[in-house]
Amino acid sequence: QAQLVESGGGLVQAGGSLRLSCAASGAGFSDSAMGWFRQAPGQEREVVAGITWSGGRTYYADSVKGRFAISRDNAKKAVYLQMNSLNSEDTAVYYCAKDRLPGRRSVATIGSAYDDWGQGTQVTVPS
Repeated sequence: QAQLVESGGGLVQAGGSLRLSCAASGAGFSDSAMGWFRQAPGQEREVVAGITWSGGRTYYADSVKGRFAISRDNAKKAVYLQMNSLNSEDTAVYYCAKDRLPGRRSVATIGSAYDDWGQGTQVTVPS
């Protein structure tokens, strides 16, 4: 089981940037795909981006394509989400999560595919 801790959230003006980090400890990080999800008030959790264990494949939700970039550093047991051109619709709590299936060759886009979750970090972009 991996323990995940997100950081880097905050308040940013529209058009600004933030870089979220997710630090992992425990077992399984380097073998597993990682995902970033977000949940806005009153809305369901949605996948934002994901990356396979090797970093060879990535996935982005249509709403963030061209603005967000996911990356990982297996040596540091960390995954990152660079967020640019932020707007009010990006306001949410952002969570990182570890895929429950080691070695998956694609990025799963549903939450049930992930078994370890961080506590979340708040991102607020005032309208």
